Amino acid sequence: MTRTTDYSSLEPLQGASILRLTDLSAAQIHALIALARAMKADYPAFRDALAQKSLVMLFEKPSLRTRVSFELGFQKLGGGVCFLDHRNELIGQREPVADYGRNLERFADVIVARVFRHETLVALRDNCAVPIINALSDISHPCQALADAMTLVEHGVALNAMHLAWVGDGNNVCLTLTELAAITGGNMTVVTPPSHEPNATLSAEIQAIARSTGSTITVTNDVTAIRGAHAVYTDAWISMGQEQCADKVNALRALQVTPKIMALAGAHAKFMHCLPAHRGEEVVDAVIDSRASIVYDQAENRMHAQNALMLAVLGALPQHRSAHASTLIIETSRAPR
Repeated sequence: MTRTTDYSSLEPLQGASILRLTDLSAAQIHALIALARAMKADYPAFRDALAQKSLVMLFEKPSLRTRVSFELGFQKLGGGVCFLDHRNELIGQREPVADYGRNLERFADVIVARVFRHETLVALRDNCAVPIINALSDISHPCQALADAMTLVEHGVALNAMHLAWVGDGNNVCLTLTELAAITGGNMTVVTPPSHEPNATLSAEIQAIARSTGSTITVTNDVTAIRGAHAVYTDAWISMGQEQCADKVNALRALQVTPKIMALAGAHAKFMHCLPAHRGEEVVDAVIDSRASIVYDQAENRMHAQNALMLAVLGALPQHRSAHASTLIIETSRAPR
């Protein structure tokens, strides 16, 4: 018995830059998840998908999961990778971002950038002929959200019916997950202290998307609003590049994810974190090490979700074509459940 997966919605992504999750439609998010799961089940079938393709990685911030998942993932698909460390010299410092991009486009097929300022990504995109992929900026982390969406689906949560709870600082990951809920028609409850709610301007944009899809995004200071959530998600209170701030830490202490907080969501709620975790701050060991925790599934799925995105933007989708669609025939007996 076989199952045919249609990837035609991904074809318009060829050559596209992905700076925010809003660069993708709901259909594209679902198709990327399906493609990522197909690769996860059978990487040998994709081993030459990116042969002779080159990835350049520009990192202004340190990384474990992002660097390893992009580097090894691209290599699994047959491509070559060049890593440029910008931790000591930010992009645009030595030469204008526009000049930098115009040089790199002559060598690379795709550029992945992890930056402090989202404006750097925009400048690269506007001055470069190859796709730019956001590997984290101050306002967005789309690859993380794709991996999180994949992880939720693997754990039986339908994105258009999900209730995702965020507890902590209303940061870039939080904003991107609200984009995920808004685009896919899911629901999200964001619990933060009053002084650390998500960016108001971006939140207004995301709420407009939510109204068009029937999604509900609630921002509150009341942690009891997470009742019934499929998953409780948190992140570090102090993001990379931010200075330690005692006032911020004190404001967030009441939102430390403990077994008591998880019990509010319910017995079947999962715990999520994009990592690295600061144990004893935003989460305690009894939660992150519990059976409810799916944080390492999230980490693994970074590679698979990103690889799916790479195939799409590089025009390397599975080539079993019908007259109207890109498709892949998958043996259902081999696909993991």
